[in-house]
Amino acid sequence: MGATPSPAFRRILLKLSGEALMGSDAYGINRQTISEIVGEVKSIVDLGVQTGIVIGGGNIFRGVAPAATGMDRAQADYMGMLATVMNGLALQDAMRSLGMKAIVQSALNIEQVVEPYIRGKAIRALEQGKTVIFAGGTGNPFFTTDTAAALRGAEIGAEIVLKATKVDGIYSEDPIKNPAAVRYDRIGFDEAISRNLAVLDATAFALCRDQRLPINVFSIFKQGALRRVVLGENEGTLVYC
Repeated sequence: MGATPSPAFRRILLKLSGEALMGSDAYGINRQTISEIVGEVKSIVDLGVQTGIVIGGGNIFRGVAPAATGMDRAQADYMGMLATVMNGLALQDAMRSLGMKAIVQSALNIEQVVEPYIRGKAIRALEQGKTVIFAGGTGNPFFTTDTAAALRGAEIGAEIVLKATKVDGIYSEDPIKNPAAVRYDRIGFDEAISRNLAVLDATAFALCRDQRLPINVFSIFKQGALRRVVLGENEGTLVYC
């Protein structure tokens, strides 16, 4: 048997959108899809990579979004935060079914259901080999889960933020609209700004740039892509400082 490959990163922050959990469904959680995603995460945890995950809530909130039309923005954002807690619990359950140790910490205080977010406790759990799922966004309205990912990544000392998407990197144009669009292997923060490329939302992007926290955008639906990113292979697009 060959030696276990050595990962390029000791600790990472993975940003997963809620929509990624829908699979082919219109909204909600597709059990097969979440099992496949967790299998990808397990492949890097088994390498010894300390893994934090920020999860979005779009898959659940999409189902109630029509009812939120005209709703107060802060109220709607709190609903979205609660959706991320539901997704976090679903991820934790899927991880346990694969024999993984995982905890959910929420920026919203719901102690009967999940632990409150405590930075020191999260870091200790990571050091113990547990996957830490960060739910509840930042705990504040008007901030996206992209911003939560940048914030938690900086707080836990992650070496990189990995943004899992439906496409395999950052392109010069929308590859669906223009098949001739070019995928970038690597791009600097300043160039990404000058080209007006959508990597993360503006607040999250600025935080990563200021903290010199690189970002890798890749497809979570491409088998083995997450593992290849963690091993330092050319997968997705690296946004570097």
